[in-house]
Amino acid sequence: MDITSIRTTSLGDATYVVTHGEAAVVIDPQRDIDRFLAHLDGRTVTHVLETHMHNDYLSGGKTLAEATGADLVLPAGAGAGFVFVPAFHLEEMVGEAGLTIRPIHTPGHTPEHVSYLILVDGEPSALFSGGSLLVGAAGRSDLLGTEYAESLSHLQYGSLQRLAHLPDTTGVYPTHGEGSFCTASGAGRTTSTIGQEKAENPLFRFGAVEDFVNDQLSVLVPYPRYYQHMGPGNRLGVDPMPDTSVPIVNAGELAAHVAGGGVVLDVRERHAFARGHVPGSIGIEYGDSFAPWAGWLLPYDAPIMLVLGDDQDPNWGATELGRIGFERVLGAVRGVDAWDSEGLELATYRTATVGDLLDARAGDPDLQILDVRDPKEWEAGHIDGSTHTYLPDLAGFAAFDRSRPVWVICRTGNRASIASGILESLGYIPIVISSGGVPEALAQLA
Repeated sequence: MDITSIRTTSLGDATYVVTHGEAAVVIDPQRDIDRFLAHLDGRTVTHVLETHMHNDYLSGGKTLAEATGADLVLPAGAGAGFVFVPAFHLEEMVGEAGLTIRPIHTPGHTPEHVSYLILVDGEPSALFSGGSLLVGAAGRSDLLGTEYAESLSHLQYGSLQRLAHLPDTTGVYPTHGEGSFCTASGAGRTTSTIGQEKAENPLFRFGAVEDFVNDQLSVLVPYPRYYQHMGPGNRLGVDPMPDTSVPIVNAGELAAHVAGGGVVLDVRERHAFARGHVPGSIGIEYGDSFAPWAGWLLPYDAPIMLVLGDDQDPNWGATELGRIGFERVLGAVRGVDAWDSEGLELATYRTATVGDLLDARAGDPDLQILDVRDPKEWEAGHIDGSTHTYLPDLAGFAAFDRSRPVWVICRTGNRASIASGILESLGYIPIVISSGGVPEALAQLA
């Protein structure tokens, strides 16, 4: 048996293609199924397995099963509005050439959650644990609402204890990993074994369920707003990925888009955005955190035009956005030179270093410093005299004097740079710490 992990780094997730002889099984596929089909090498897909109704992306399970003729297997309690094969606890499904799929009910991340144990010739080989047991962590329990978090955390504890009884050599292949907001705490490596998790995962050290629950609830941070659309969409059934080809448009078409209230998403490198950008645009540079921040900050499925760097692929952005339900990427422009040459206004802001900030703070004790990191980061340590508002909560921010600059800081510069466009739209003058951040500042102040 061979296992191929196909990661979507921007969402911190993995899809798995399991091949055995001439048969294949696919676990938790995302919407753009062509990249999974490419790994089949002519093999027949017998089963497409979904561990749970996903909250962080639109599933490609239904589309993949229809395209390959495979059985679409969902947890028995999924409540989906389309035909599927229900996975009941320990009710095995026989594949081909000695491969068996054993569902294990592992509620906690979601109530219906199922992990799939793959047995080869009757011996446990690999556990596809979805959002239950992760590497060094577990899936968060609050995605259906904070009112369910405590009860689901109790269930998550039981699920981890259940999985701990599997042989230590069993491979652990979670869907969620580092970079996913679906983890309750920081996940590390992408795969593991049951024995390694029992030895190293701190969640196995809790002897009492109450201690486990308190720990899980204490580390939760806010999650992207677009999540509210994913679960319902996955239950109704997701349409195939739309065409992700994006036309290149001119400055006049971009101006008309702006005048009509459309979103301008500037995906260039953060310093290029600072040097000049379309007023009112949001700068989220292409990278591993692009899709979650776009989904968090933009109106859901808003009409979007992209502003690209010279070598950036507009289709990549459309694919990333399509995975989370943003299907209206209407066009793209290369840079802002054409906008400028038409005599249209460009917005700019200053970037600075941590050293610049500390020098300015030494000369002005009333310096306006805005920390846009998440609440747990703020609680762990922050610059004295700074003000905290998490990046997704900046809409309506009114804590500072708009006639004076606002120094914006995070941990690495990415979130501070994204915040600049929001602050500009609110009438502020941002100065962005575009590399480094609070940890570096605290180290220098120590």
